[in-house]
Amino acid sequence: MREAVIDLAAIDANIRTVAAIVNPARMLVVVKADAYGHGAVAVAHTAVEAGADWLGVVDLAEARVLRDAEVPGPILAWIHPMDADFAWGIDAGIELGIGAIDTLEAAGRADRRAVVHLKVDTGLGRGGAFGDDWVQLVTRAAQLQRDGRIHVRGIFSHLANAGSSADDDQLARFDDALAAVAAAGLEPEVEHLAASEAALTRPDLRRSLVRVGPAAYGLSPVEGRRAADLGLRPAMEFATEVVATKRVPAGHGVSYGHTYRTQRETTLALLPVGYADGVPRHASGLGPVAIAGHRFSVAGRIAMDQIVIDVGDAPVVVGDRAVLFGDPSTGVPSAEDWALAADSINYEIVTRIGPRVQRRYRR
Repeated sequence: MREAVIDLAAIDANIRTVAAIVNPARMLVVVKADAYGHGAVAVAHTAVEAGADWLGVVDLAEARVLRDAEVPGPILAWIHPMDADFAWGIDAGIELGIGAIDTLEAAGRADRRAVVHLKVDTGLGRGGAFGDDWVQLVTRAAQLQRDGRIHVRGIFSHLANAGSSADDDQLARFDDALAAVAAAGLEPEVEHLAASEAALTRPDLRRSLVRVGPAAYGLSPVEGRRAADLGLRPAMEFATEVVATKRVPAGHGVSYGHTYRTQRETTLALLPVGYADGVPRHASGLGPVAIAGHRFSVAGRIAMDQIVIDVGDAPVVVGDRAVLFGDPSTGVPSAEDWALAADSINYEIVTRIGPRVQRRYRR
């Protein structure tokens, strides 16, 4: 009744496309948040097969899901609460992103040597050490490495996507941070600053490793450019079916608040999806849906479990497949279309698709 069809072949192709663009930089494929709603285990295996050098997750809980599914290779996790199970993570070969001295000390107390990537805040204002704290962090990391407690494998930061000038400023701060790393006597294997957008558009920001999130799923990370323009193919199709239809007269109210009334005698089609499934309520009255070769918009407010489509006199019947978004080259709306309708971004649209929606995989 509700399904997200995930095209693993598209994900494989997208990863290989980006890898060819960023070569010789290596690639970390981000599979956090259940692989942006696509299914972390299936996507992680696909990414490894496609040649990803690292996988990226938010925390050790996400990393554990992958290791329990026997996903091989380096995995980097970069947000850690005070009670994080570093002992398990280190034993499982999880590399730790660290941007604070207390987290570094906790990792250094584990029984086995931790492999870490130190994070510097170059202007995003989120995780990462800044200013004098960065110098303190790398100095202490160098001491712990000499003592055999940790191995500093990487240095990283995150761009704010605030424009080319802001990117240039962050790059300069990143280089300053690397100078402090060198002064502390550290020689990390990789440096990573660029995520999907910079990886595709700013060769000077790629460094030795790039982190690829939305682009791996066929979502354009570049404002004003479609996925197809970048050689990418959307991997998720979110669909349901028509469960009821009825003819109503002109002036008939639809959904809560009657923000929509029919303009003439028409057919209303009911779809069993709503904001409980991740359909953004902000797109009420605007979100596009393709049914039986026709394209419509949601009529009225999106409810928790259902939306209504005014299909006019189109030959829509119970059981017809209704596609909210997918690959636009097939004639259906895209996640970008829904993002525009909801005043959001395409990768929020796919990530929010909820657990009631069955994932079905194809290659």
